Amino acid sequence: MNNHTLSDITVDAWVQGGPLALNELTGSVVLIEVFQVNCPGCFIYSLPRAVDLHERYHAQGLTVIGLATAFEDYDKNTLENLQKLIATGEVIGETYKALNQYGLLLDGKLKWKIPFAVGMDRVVAETEPVTDERVLHYAQNFLPDFDKFSDEQKKTVLQQVHHYMTQKSMRAETFERFALQGTPSCILFDRKGELKDVSFGQIDYKQAMVEHFLAEKV
Repeated sequence: MNNHTLSDITVDAWVQGGPLALNELTGSVVLIEVFQVNCPGCFIYSLPRAVDLHERYHAQGLTVIGLATAFEDYDKNTLENLQKLIATGEVIGETYKALNQYGLLLDGKLKWKIPFAVGMDRVVAETEPVTDERVLHYAQNFLPDFDKFSDEQKKTVLQQVHHYMTQKSMRAETFERFALQGTPSCILFDRKGELKDVSFGQIDYKQAMVEHFLAEKV
């Protein structure tokens, strides 16, 4: 795992509970819950779990921060839609469709509020040319076993990565810096501000990890 610290989390705009000086959160266990506004799984599974962890462990020294990002659907995963979500509980796109289908909305809005600080990842236009070197670096970064693949597998992966990078018009800084695989993702730092875990999807051991690092003394 890379030697990232809390200062490597980039928040372009605080929408709730900020601005927070992340490098001053040393002494707390910090859980960064990374989501997209247009991500049904984030709202069905991961964000409610993060809210539960906040309510259980905030008094013991856990700081939960929601970080909205965008690695796709750039027209929906916007700061404006994040602001609308936080201000009114209004959800959009695929999130609205899924939550509405499961009966998880009240008058078209979330039944619950996010109680912790929420910010937006810095998302900038992708201007760098797509070179073979960048494609290879991306593949090795996201697939730790890439170098063990057969030549045919490597060729297929590199073609897919090249296609993805050619289509990608924007770059989310925190998302790419921590080599996240998608949303929901979770980035966990201990009380010293050292990176301890990066996970993707609904992770059942999250609570046990939080308890473990809360029990550690600085």
